[in-house]
Amino acid sequence: MRKKIKLLYLCTGNSCRSQMAEGWTRHLKEDQIEVYSAGIETHGLNPNAVKVMAEVGVDISSQKSENISDFMEHDLDYVITVCGHADKTCPIFPGSAKVIHIPFNDPPKLAAKLAENGATEEEQLNCYRKVRDEIKLFVEKLPKEIK
Repeated sequence: MRKKIKLLYLCTGNSCRSQMAEGWTRHLKEDQIEVYSAGIETHGLNPNAVKVMAEVGVDISSQKSENISDFMEHDLDYVITVCGHADKTCPIFPGSAKVIHIPFNDPPKLAAKLAENGATEEEQLNCYRKVRDEIKLFVEKLPKEIK
């Protein structure tokens, strides 16, 4: 039996992109990957991320927004930063964790910009759906995409 890869997704607030990535990985690759997510800070789960993941049958509502400091002692194989801020501020991990940057757009920022211009709630949710689907495509290629 092959050992599962230990992977952590890292974002600024562990509220949206890293949570969606954790949910997709758990849903699609649970047999191969032990997955976690964390943030440089903790902002709580973004309700729109929960909503758009539920639309495709992935329940992330019980996941928690966690801080990177909680994972410093974990023996991780990979840390994947999913935003530029996390990539720039990612701490050095003890052990041999390989840090990889795979950037995804920030749905809350995109939705806020649309809202300023009078976009409907549905149009704003489309920002989340687009990133959700991009993350799924990435996760489907794991683990070979990162090896």
